[in-house]
Amino acid sequence: MIYVGGVPFSTGSDDSSSSQLVGTDEATTCVGLIVRNPKSGMISVAHMDSPRIVEVGLTQMLSSVLDQNSDTILDVHLIGGFNDVSHQHENGVTESHEKLEGYSFPLCSKIVEILGKSINKFNIQTLHVLGYNTRQDSEGNPYPIFNGFLVETATGSIFPASFDGTTRCPDELVRRIRVTASFEDPSCKGRLLETYDTQSDKFVIAPCAWTKRQVHIALSLQNLSDSEILHMCSTSPFAEAPDFVDNQRRQWEYVLEHPDWRETFPSKQPRIFERTADGSWVRHPVRPRGSTFVYAK
Repeated sequence: MIYVGGVPFSTGSDDSSSSQLVGTDEATTCVGLIVRNPKSGMISVAHMDSPRIVEVGLTQMLSSVLDQNSDTILDVHLIGGFNDVSHQHENGVTESHEKLEGYSFPLCSKIVEILGKSINKFNIQTLHVLGYNTRQDSEGNPYPIFNGFLVETATGSIFPASFDGTTRCPDELVRRIRVTASFEDPSCKGRLLETYDTQSDKFVIAPCAWTKRQVHIALSLQNLSDSEILHMCSTSPFAEAPDFVDNQRRQWEYVLEHPDWRETFPSKQPRIFERTADGSWVRHPVRPRGSTFVYAK
């Protein structure tokens, strides 16, 4: 199984026994996007959190599933996002049009817009977003019906799913930090973060640098209450999973314990994990630059 989180994407193939399932979760105002080539069985899954990454992100996904037959009609599934708009305007409080759209609507709208502009052909099989993916708690707070799924690469079948620390694949904590750190990395601007190489069946976590500013932010946030963390760090505090606050604290603790990112990425080399015969993951040793060891890219 391959897990996608934050704003990365992964690609799998139905002829690889090692990648029969691909999935993501923690999608509140985010959207999980699935693109599958029904002829080749290649499938790409992305976790998108902003309209700014949609256009380039979709290009990245299409490059991984398209073959020479450009007339192939690609299957598309969109799951996530919900009607997260504040209800303050119902009580007479004036808000801008942009605010009333919340976070989910602009993202969903952008995805549909870019799909419509593409020269490629798509068959949108699932559009479980916004109102179709919204329910309310006893106090009237909206939250998503589904915020995670698994895709079976051989058939394209989709199942609701959630994950924990044992099922989110290797280097889960560093991958979370990489998502946050990437917002200040110009090389990652507007792009999805690649995590899994289907050709080599390896997780390749490219190096990322967290700044002194990000270390300072971690220091200032670590002593906040759970409620304060939810309202300051989440776009949808009423819809987050029970482990949201714990995951935030774990990231801050790691960054404070390792303020120099080069401790995590020695010699600025990627962290590479390869699957073993029993299905677990083992990390490749870091070799100095100039050695004969070849890293997957």
